[in-house]
Amino acid sequence: MDANREDLDKLVRRHTDGESFTYTVMNTTETQCLGCVYILPTTARFFSKGQITALDGAQWSSYEVAVYFWVRKARLGDQLDRRLLDALGPWLGHDWRVEHYLIVTNEQFEQQVTMIEGAGLQLRFRLERPNEPGKSLAYANDASGAQQKPPAIE
Repeated sequence: MDANREDLDKLVRRHTDGESFTYTVMNTTETQCLGCVYILPTTARFFSKGQITALDGAQWSSYEVAVYFWVRKARLGDQLDRRLLDALGPWLGHDWRVEHYLIVTNEQFEQQVTMIEGAGLQLRFRLERPNEPGKSLAYANDASGAQQKPPAIE
């Protein structure tokens, strides 16, 4: 419990300081956590501690934020992960005014990699961080529908 509280305190501090932003995905009655979304500016210190390899001439600095997300295993069957992914672009564009973003996952999460690639996002970067297993993969969809109203995801 103390470790969880300490972790939450760090997340609040990082949010307040603009270092990173964490959002809990809740059901419509806000009684159950369905997953989380993490948004980090691409200039975040988090990324300076690793190696970023660009693919196809992509430039990390062309993207404003990197987004990580997960949903509960029990919700994979109803494709909540895909609905969340589909909602992220419009939400980032409408509420954050972000046009160029990256969706990041670890190569070890094969189901998420397949889902992201199936959504038409293009692999732009590989990221390696010390003490992290596997490589992270950063995907982009530069035509993110920035002016669309975000859809409900539950």
